[in-house]
Amino acid sequence: MNEKVAIILINWNSFHLTNDCIKSLGKIEYPNADIIVVDNGSADGSGDKLKSENENIILIKSEINTGFTGGNNLGLRYSLENGYTYSMLLNNDTFVEPDFLGPLVDFLNTHPEVGAIQPRIFFHHDRKLIWNAGSGYNKLLGYTYTRGYNKPSNPKDEIIRTVDWITGCAFLTRNNILRETGLLTEKFFIYYEDVDLSFRIKALGYKLVYHPLSIVYHIAGMANKNKAIGREGQLNPIVHYLSSRNRIWLLKKYTPWYLFPVIFLYNCLRNTGIIIYFALRFRFKKLVAVLNGIKDGLLQPLT
Repeated sequence: MNEKVAIILINWNSFHLTNDCIKSLGKIEYPNADIIVVDNGSADGSGDKLKSENENIILIKSEINTGFTGGNNLGLRYSLENGYTYSMLLNNDTFVEPDFLGPLVDFLNTHPEVGAIQPRIFFHHDRKLIWNAGSGYNKLLGYTYTRGYNKPSNPKDEIIRTVDWITGCAFLTRNNILRETGLLTEKFFIYYEDVDLSFRIKALGYKLVYHPLSIVYHIAGMANKNKAIGREGQLNPIVHYLSSRNRIWLLKKYTPWYLFPVIFLYNCLRNTGIIIYFALRFRFKKLVAVLNGIKDGLLQPLT
């Protein structure tokens, strides 16, 4: 296992989360991996503090917050320019098993037809519950889904299998493929950028694989939750704007013409349900965020 792997973490005003992730990665058994931390315009000095407490990391600093996409692209460019064979996107609110990386690299080494691979991901708060055991895409209705979410792991989750897309929470791919596909689409900012990159990898003829012997634990959603739960709930309304907009962008890019009527009808019903739900709960900031996301997704181009 001599292939160089770049493990890319994004830090944004979250020293303790990122530091805990770095400490977890410091225990991995894989001998040739570097931790690349991209400080994404933090205003609290956390990037410099991470470097002072973890001299082994490679720190890249951005003056502004360029989102999950822009921040990871900074790390990916460093990886491409510095002789790494593989790059892994890893959320900074994760903890890893010491042997998590070896099975993924080994599988890519022995299966050249596989373009990207992901581990089995559990929730951190209850390490028996699945966060992601592989992801699917319903082509007829145009929606993405995650297998096993919030359920105890079962024997089906312990089988290596191909998947429709790989979560950006823990996304390992080949750098020679990234040179063909290009990097993450920065306009997404966050949400659905991993689906988009997965589809571009598949378009080159590669498979995507879920590997259950690699284990990661995910806190999940920390960057987009408010500390207090009010009338609008805990999730920031910007999440609903971005997910609504980006979902439409993804559908516009990948929906074949003959499926457009069905997907259009399904998504109209889906969005109407979401809007009614927020109206009944008096969550008007989220309602407006969804409406703005739909508008921008329809009217603004992705590229």
